[in-house]
Amino acid sequence: MSLPLFLILAGLLVISALGVILQRNPVRSAMSLVCTLFLLAVVFVLLDAHLVALLQIIVYAGAIMVLFLFVIMLLNLQSEPRETGRVGFRLVAALAGSFLALEVIQLTRAKGTVAGLGMSGAVAEGFGQTESLGERLFTHYLLPFEITSVLLLVAVIGAVVLAKRHVS
Repeated sequence: MSLPLFLILAGLLVISALGVILQRNPVRSAMSLVCTLFLLAVVFVLLDAHLVALLQIIVYAGAIMVLFLFVIMLLNLQSEPRETGRVGFRLVAALAGSFLALEVIQLTRAKGTVAGLGMSGAVAEGFGQTESLGERLFTHYLLPFEITSVLLLVAVIGAVVLAKRHVS
């Protein structure tokens, strides 16, 4: 991955993420989130994780955001009025953001590794490939995968039962 392209994408990601937070109109905020998710998928492509990028676009930028937009439009949400007199909240948010930025700088200061975590920038063989993901998922992580599948099935059945109860 080339550093200049990554830096451009990172800057666009930050701007788009700030758009999610700072937009008063919920539809514009959701569209900024869609842009953020697409840019994140491009970063995954640059990392040669094509499957993860595809899933990012299909699941998050596609299905979840369409659901969010339907709910926003169904509820007919309007723009939030700007509140005044909350200086304490802004001060705490600025201090927390500064502290987080200092922590990120401190952790990434070591050359080539994340300080204290023993991680390097090397990517494992087969990272992001469908075959290696499927192999790990269905051998090493079969039990958590099956538990998650059953949990999702129970959630879908529960949602249908609750929806049927309100219709009747």
